Amino acid sequence: MTSALQPHSENPNETYIFSSRPRPVPARQRYKERSMMQNEGQGVYGNIMYDRRVVRGNTYAQHILPIASIYTSQPDLIEIQRQQEAGRRAMAKKRAKEQIHSRTPDALQGRKHTDVQTELYLEELSDHIEDASVGCQTDAFLDKPATPLFIPAKSGKDAATQIEEGELFNFDLEVQPVLEVLIGKTIEQALLEVLEEEELAALRTQQRAFQELRNAEMVEVQRLEEQERRRCEEKERRIKQKREVLAKEKETAEKIAARAFAQHYLTDLLPSVYTTLRDNGYFYNPVQRDIETEFLPWLMAEVTGALEKREIALTVFDSEFIVYCNFIFFIPNVFFLHA
Repeated sequence: MTSALQPHSENPNETYIFSSRPRPVPARQRYKERSMMQNEGQGVYGNIMYDRRVVRGNTYAQHILPIASIYTSQPDLIEIQRQQEAGRRAMAKKRAKEQIHSRTPDALQGRKHTDVQTELYLEELSDHIEDASVGCQTDAFLDKPATPLFIPAKSGKDAATQIEEGELFNFDLEVQPVLEVLIGKTIEQALLEVLEEEELAALRTQQRAFQELRNAEMVEVQRLEEQERRRCEEKERRIKQKREVLAKEKETAEKIAARAFAQHYLTDLLPSVYTTLRDNGYFYNPVQRDIETEFLPWLMAEVTGALEKREIALTVFDSEFIVYCNFIFFIPNVFFLHA
């Protein structure tokens, strides 16, 4: 859509003007295409509420000229000061946001930063065309005047009557019953208050006596409770001592019984144990054990060696004897053959 924008003035009090060339309405499809629905947020505006060129917002939030500046061409100093203060606050907020947001670090030596487009569709970058926005302001609303008081219209006719003094009633005569009632009620109320005070005094006296009696009873109850507590503590202490005595007696009786049973059991156990140990060789005579373990094995070894030597000597003797005997018998036979 081709449009012509009026140059924008920095003064917010000027009027806003917008105009566009007339153009024919294009034929619209009955249903939107999916691609158009996806790209609607990228520049295709079908609703003026989403058009960035439409000024939106509450009219009360716009800059309203004071009434004095409407009739006079002089600007309001207070309004100018307020606008300057608002500008300073905006600049301070902008500086604070720039300090908070993380900035790109400086480029390394021999390099430089370059702006790169990151949008889905690339567009040609060109010099920014200077444009300006112009606003318009309606007349200020005057305060609503106060609503006048509603007074209904009269209906009927006015009439008047003259009454002379003493025609309607006699004050001294008519006021007497009222005075009698007031005096009677006052006296009755006074008597009731006196009776109530006496009754309250009697109640206080009775309450005081009851409180004294109750305090005495409480003291007696506390004394009896303390006495009962001491008796219970003494009873518990005596029971505990008796239980300790019975426990000690039971322990002593068990010890005595265990000792008697041990003595009775050990009377037959010790001889049998000694006999078994003696039979197994745990109780022995050192000399006999030395003879059995040292001397007898040595003696047997010596006797065995001597017998082996004797056996060897006898074997050698037998072989020598046999050779000798054969030699003796062999020589005569040889002589006999030569002869």
